[in-house]
Amino acid sequence: MMRIIDELRGAESIAISGHQRPDGDCVGSVMGLYLYLKRELPDAVIDAYLERPADIFGCISHIEEIKSDFNTDRTYDAFVALDTVPDRMGGAEEIYRRARRKINIDHHISNPGHGDVSVVEPERSSTAELLYELMDPEKIDGETALALYVGVIHDTGVLRYSNTSPRTLQIAAELIKFGFDFPRIIEETFYEKTYRQTQIMGRAVLESMRILDDRCIVSVVSRRMMEFYRAASQDLDGIVNQLLSVRGVDCAIFMHETGTLEYKVSMRSNGRVDVAAVAVRFGGGGHVRAAGCTMNGTYRDCINNLSALIAEQLKDK
Repeated sequence: MMRIIDELRGAESIAISGHQRPDGDCVGSVMGLYLYLKRELPDAVIDAYLERPADIFGCISHIEEIKSDFNTDRTYDAFVALDTVPDRMGGAEEIYRRARRKINIDHHISNPGHGDVSVVEPERSSTAELLYELMDPEKIDGETALALYVGVIHDTGVLRYSNTSPRTLQIAAELIKFGFDFPRIIEETFYEKTYRQTQIMGRAVLESMRILDDRCIVSVVSRRMMEFYRAASQDLDGIVNQLLSVRGVDCAIFMHETGTLEYKVSMRSNGRVDVAAVAVRFGGGGHVRAAGCTMNGTYRDCINNLSALIAEQLKDK
């Protein structure tokens, strides 16, 4: 397997980015690589670009150095795209396009690969796990380890989703050897919710509905509801997983309104539905059990279009 440092040695400027609305794996991977390269290539200019991460990731060292303003004329020698495809990078996409050398590292099955060097391994639990394999373990320090650990636990549901492999557990064990307070990190970044988050989650669950012989559950949060609770998109994390925990449900759909007749869709499955295949049909992507997309139309139209594809899969099973 290649070493990421070998692909970047000689580059005087390097940009790193991930996808819009960055989750734990995206933030952990971007910051893990950023911290690793800052140590290994001290003479290079290294910049990390992301939409502003949620406050819960404040435990990651130097996270305040992430650039959330994408207005730059710099042409980087290399750009490392993590956990994403170009059209999901948002403001960083143009910076990626201008870069002289493009490297893609991802674990999403919907990613066909892009750039000059592409490492896409869908069997990996997370991009953070894959990044660990591309680093020299003897050159990883505690700050990098903590960032990668955040990525691993968020994309594995704290090592309880089916994408957790024996290798995932081995890597997690190697990371916690650095001695950081991993129980606190799990609690504060994965489980702990603000009162506002708890309120809007309760509302979303209360107003959910079951369809397709009760095997699918759907909930929608409107912009008006978001305004009522003074909630941001980050406050919606965890709702779709909560919906999937309902007994008898094979697939959960959570939608929130992002614009006029525009919805951000998150889907989760227990394995009986390939939600990545559904998301791809609407320009999204993800994994068999976790995927998302953006859809246009009324929420009823969106639900009807999604449920028609889900129903086909459930009928086959």
